[in-house]
This record gives sequence, structure tokens and C-alpha cells, in this order.
Amino acid sequence: MTDYALLERQLAALLDTRDWLTNAAQTCAFVMQEVGELNWAGFYLHRRPMTLVLGPFQGKPACNPIPFDKGVCGAAARSHATQRVDDVHAVADHIACDAASRSELVVPIIVDGRLWGVLDLDSPSPARFSAADQAGIERLVDTFVAASDLPRLD
Repeated sequence: MTDYALLERQLAALLDTRDWLTNAAQTCAFVMQEVGELNWAGFYLHRRPMTLVLGPFQGKPACNPIPFDKGVCGAAARSHATQRVDDVHAVADHIACDAASRSELVVPIIVDGRLWGVLDLDSPSPARFSAADQAGIERLVDTFVAASDLPRLD
């Protein structure tokens, strides 16, 4: 089981600049290294109306852009709620950037009541993400937000 309390402290120590871009890149690399069974970890940013645009990530080349009305990332953007999907192939409008992905966790990043972006994690393992993983990753996102000066992107 992943020790998210430890990861939270390590990430906070790693994010030693207020620069959001540097911190986003560091967060992706850290999550990819420390959280097992991932094949993609990255940010999509709300830089255009009703659209997410690819930001810093680790993994294979990604789909871009993602409209709010498509896929798991779009659902997180629309609802402002974390999406935890055990089988992405069961999602009718899933956007398959990497056919090896089987499960997904997408955490929206809300700043001052507005969507800033999402952190998207993909795994080649079905049902990879538990409720504990969701809570832990949400805390890591909070750590990223607290450490970063996030500009208004939309």
C-alpha cells in the first residue's frame, strides 16, 4: 500500500519554487516515480473555453486538446469532481490515447472556485485506483496547489 502521508511530505519538500510550471513538471515526475502501476501522469490545463490543453506530463505522447464533453478528463472538468474509473473501456466517450490504459483517476484542480486544470493518472491495470489512492492523490494535488502561484488560465 502506498504511504501517501510520506509522499505528501516528500512532494512538499521537492516543490521548492513558487513557479507553477516547474512544480507541475516535478509533480508529474514524482507521481510517476513513486506511485506504482502507472503508464501516464500529467496535467491538462483549462486554457480555452470548455477545453483542456495538454500541460506537463510523463508517459507516451498524449491526446490534445480534450473538450469538456468527452472522456474522463472532460467529466472531471465539467463536474469539478474526481473521476475514478476501474475500466476505461466501459466509458462510452473514453479518449484512448494509449490503448494499454485500463483504469484512470482524474483530479480537478479548483482555484478560487474556478477550474484551473486536472491531474490525470492512467494505469495499465484494471481497477488500479482505490478510494485510498484517490484520497492520497487528492492530497498531493492540494500540496501542488499550496506550493504554486497558479495563474488564471481560462
